[in-house]
Amino acid sequence: MSDIADWIGGIPLITRYWFFLTVGFTIVGKIGLVNPYYLVLLSDPFFKQFQIWRPISAMLFYPVNPMTGFHYLVNLYFLYQYSSRLETGLFDGRPADYLFLLLFNWVCIAIASLTVGLRVMMVAGVMSVIYIWAQANKDVTVSFLFGTQFKAFYLPWVILLFNLIVSSAFIEELIGNLVGHLYFFLMYKYPLDLGGRSFLSTPQILYRWLPNRRGGVSGFGVPPASWRRPADDHQGGGRHNWGRGFRLGDE
Repeated sequence: MSDIADWIGGIPLITRYWFFLTVGFTIVGKIGLVNPYYLVLLSDPFFKQFQIWRPISAMLFYPVNPMTGFHYLVNLYFLYQYSSRLETGLFDGRPADYLFLLLFNWVCIAIASLTVGLRVMMVAGVMSVIYIWAQANKDVTVSFLFGTQFKAFYLPWVILLFNLIVSSAFIEELIGNLVGHLYFFLMYKYPLDLGGRSFLSTPQILYRWLPNRRGGVSGFGVPPASWRRPADDHQGGGRHNWGRGFRLGDE
């Protein structure tokens, strides 16, 4: 039990809540404590019956069955790995900023899902985080199936192509990649690399709930010096080094 407690305690704060809420909502729907109908995103109940919890539950719930179980476990693994790496790397010491990233992605994914009729948003949410991690680590070498190696920059699109070949489905991955690109462009690329206006900033209320800290455990992914926003230095955060190459399953 102590090993399990140590593992849970070692998961970064925001990732820990996201991971276990995803597991919890999925189990609740699977065993029938709540009818899965009330956990998915449907436009009519959301707009006409004011069932405003649906975008939240649809991000955390996944309909597990013999056909989807493996896909769920793979994405749960991706959630744990890449959210942890992003939270302890690019967002080390800045939990409020990371929570804002997830909230921004969630709102954008919910809008896109309502537009295209997507009922569950877990995969899109995970893919948006993978996309941002890949952008922050674009020169890191990763290994995919059968030992195939390539730059992390291509990882979100390799995953999309793989799912397209295996299951002929890609809309969730595509939405996640596009939302991740939108966040990355507005937060880093446009204001810092292109000298444009800054459209995104973390609300101060999140800093009051989750104040920045110094130190912590550094993970994979740190923005180049040109990406560092003034708030990063002002609010705090640790110093890190760029990550090295690794296999997807490595710790």
